Formats: sequence, structure tokens, C-alpha cells
Amino acid sequence: MVRVLALACLLLLIGGCDRRRDAGAVVVSAPGAARLIDFGRVPTDPAARLFTDATAQGLVRFDAAGGIEPGLAERWIVTDEGTSYIFRLREANWSDGSPVTAAQIVSILRRRVSAGERNPLKPFLTAIDEIVEMTPEVIEVRLLRPRPDLLKLFAQPELALVRLARPSGSGPFRDAPSARSAVLLRPVPDRNRDPDAQAPDARDDVRLVGERTAKGLARFAAGRSDMVTGGTFADYPLVAAAAIAPANQRLDPAVGLFGLAIAERTGFLADPAGRSAIAAAFNRPALAAAFTSDWQVADQILPDQLDSAALPARGDWAALSTDDRLAAAQTRVAAWLTAQGPITLRIALPDGPGATVLFGSLARDLRQIGIASIRVPVDAAADLRLVDAVAPYDSARWYLATACQPCSPEAEAALVAARDAPSLAERGRRIAEADAALAADGAFIPLARPLRWSVVALRLRAWQPNARAWHPLNRLRGTPN
Repeated sequence: MVRVLALACLLLLIGGCDRRRDAGAVVVSAPGAARLIDFGRVPTDPAARLFTDATAQGLVRFDAAGGIEPGLAERWIVTDEGTSYIFRLREANWSDGSPVTAAQIVSILRRRVSAGERNPLKPFLTAIDEIVEMTPEVIEVRLLRPRPDLLKLFAQPELALVRLARPSGSGPFRDAPSARSAVLLRPVPDRNRDPDAQAPDARDDVRLVGERTAKGLARFAAGRSDMVTGGTFADYPLVAAAAIAPANQRLDPAVGLFGLAIAERTGFLADPAGRSAIAAAFNRPALAAAFTSDWQVADQILPDQLDSAALPARGDWAALSTDDRLAAAQTRVAAWLTAQGPITLRIALPDGPGATVLFGSLARDLRQIGIASIRVPVDAAADLRLVDAVAPYDSARWYLATACQPCSPEAEAALVAARDAPSLAERGRRIAEADAALAADGAFIPLARPLRWSVVALRLRAWQPNARAWHPLNRLRGTPN
């Protein structure tokens, strides 16, 4: 028996021996400060978003695979060619035990999408016209224009249903009293869905720790937590430094944008040809390989056609070979240097060792074409500014609007026309126009897809990689042994 156990652990060591027992509360670490949650504000950092999602679900939620599952709405239908969403609500209670009502949900949703609410998703909710209570169990969201992908926005923590009068949510967890620095989350048995549901025990609890990624990795390496999530390229080198076993390292196939917005359109960057030369200079495969061979590079803004009427547009430089791109960029820069003098670009990046690695790659490639660069803080005045964002839903308009920081008047006009288009066909045509205009304008330099990672204990058998890079705290463990 001893020899069998030794052999089993040896096999685990080959892929990373995870000795955690499948017992007790799941401990999750995420960047941020989970204890400083203000239910009156839209959550921003990963810890706050996880806490909000766990304690204040929306009409719908994301499941472990990034799909849509019921939240406060037990079912729904979409009618009138995607301009009406009708939700039937289930019986639920706020954390103080009082019942959730349709009138309360209507009021909360109206506030979330109102002009005064500071919500990063608000620019993509402009099609919402009315939110009305049809019956005590049914609400309707009426749209000015069809939006077939609206449910993915409703599943985001930014649209969680939080009652402000006595700040509280409806679960699936409650914030339980805890003497520790971590937030103790305790599941609420849903007897409306399962009359035989048993009261949860300690192994169903989750302790959410908001802290720096380095501290979270140290906690995991010491066996004192089960997951570190919310990781980005900026802190990815810390995973190797913490000697996390390969079996515990997980990458999400995240969709979104990772690239450089042209923040200052002056000097060499005033002309599309200059912006194109910068985009052509970067060796994307080498940049990604400095992190991991699994990081997917990109040379176009849209990952797929999505709801555009045309295939994704690409800059003229993208059709050239690597050598031809470099030669064309060097020629363009040499002509500028002769006529105008040296070029130095300010690149705004976040803190973190991964950002240092990224800047080294960008600076090296720019130096090869004769351009100097300096790194500045992410919120400082800059010529190039990093955009690193996971797409909240699958519309090409999100990608283009996020990449337009700023872009040409033609692209901006096409984006507004796409937003206001009365039909999906017209919307698709306008999106295609905006995509082509952005590519021609060189307003955004795509580099890769967002790098999102977690480290996960083997006992979290329900964890799944997904395109939203989102891992709900109630969808981490499988059925206990």
C-alpha cells in the first residue's frame, strides 16, 4: 500500500504534486481589496467583481464554461426580432431575508443603465429604451434596436442587482461574519429550485482574499489557498518565480483586445503612414514567446467576423512578410529622420514585471527601425497607450469602439451609425465600414489576444477555461468524494 501511494505521488510530481485534501472551504485569491466593497459603486478590480457576482447576482449569470445560466430570472424569451427581452423571475430573498420584487429589479436596472451611473458597460446599453414590470413575476426590457447578445451584458458583475436602501444582494452566497482578513462567503440553499436542498456545510464555503498577485501566489505555493485568479500579462512572470507546478497553471482562451492605441496623433504619428510603420515594426511572435508559447498573437482588431457584414479588416502592412514589414517601416522612419529629426515615443503601460518584459520587446523592435521610446505610467500623457481588455460580449462594435481612442472622423461616424442602426443587416454594414476605416486609419495596433491566467488546485474539478476568463465562485468544485 505504501508503495502504491508513493508511486501515485511520483506521478503527480511529474505534472506537479497537489497535496491539498478535498475538504474545507475553498480559498480564492484575486487582485484587489475584497473587504473594501461598496455596494453603491460598480465593481472594478477582480476581487470586487468576484465578490459582487457571488453575493448579488443579475438576471442571468455566467456558468463555469462562460455560458449563460439563470440568475434571478428562471427563464426568458426574446421576441420582436431581438427588441424585447421578457424575464420570468424566481422567488428569491435579499440577504436580510426580505423578498426580491419585480419592482425593485426594475428600479435597480434603470439605475444601472441611467446616464448618471458610472458603469463601463453603459456605452453598450444605449439600445435599452424601457424596463417595465409586466406582472409581479415578469419584467420586460424593451430595446430601440435589436441586440441579440444582450444576455452576456446582463451576466456581467457591473449589472449585478444590488439593493442600495439596505445594501444587499440575493446570492448565491452571503457575506458571513468572519474574524479573518478574508471575506467568508456561505452558500444560500435554494429551496425554490430544490426543495430537498440541504443546508451547506463548511466545505461549501469560499474565503475570498483580495490581495496583490505576488502574495496570492505565495499563499498558493504554501498550500494555503486553492486558486489565484484574475491574472494578466503584467503579473504572469510571477507564476514561474513562485515555482507553481505546471499541473496547476491554467490559461483562458480569452477574447478581447491587447494592443496599443494611438493616444497622441502628432509628429510622426500624425500621418496614417507613420502609424502603419509603427504597427509593422513589432515582432508579435517574439513578443508572445517572451511570456508563453500559448499566447495567441493578433494583427487585426476583430478576432472573427462576429456581427460585421465583412471579414475582419487588416492594415496594409499585415499582408507583408516579416522582413518586408521591417524594411518598409525602416524606409518610412529614415525619410522622417532626414526631414524632421529624431523620434521618441512615450508608451503608457501598467506596473508589473510582465509590463517590463513587454516594454523591452516593444522598445527593441522600435529601435530596429530607428525610433527611441520611453515607458510612462499607464495614466500619464503618452503617444501609445496599452489597451488590455476582455470583451464582455461578442459584438464587433465593442472591439471597434474600444480600439477607437481616438480614431478618424470616418470611423467614429460609422460606429455611431452602427449603434443607431434600425436593423441587424444595417448594423452589420456600418460595423464593416468602421472596421475598414479603423484599419486604414491605423488608429490601433493589435498585438495579441488578452493573456488571462489562474493557478488552480486539482480539487477544483469544476473549473473550466473560457472566453470570458470568468470563474464564478459557485462553479469551482465538483461533487465531493
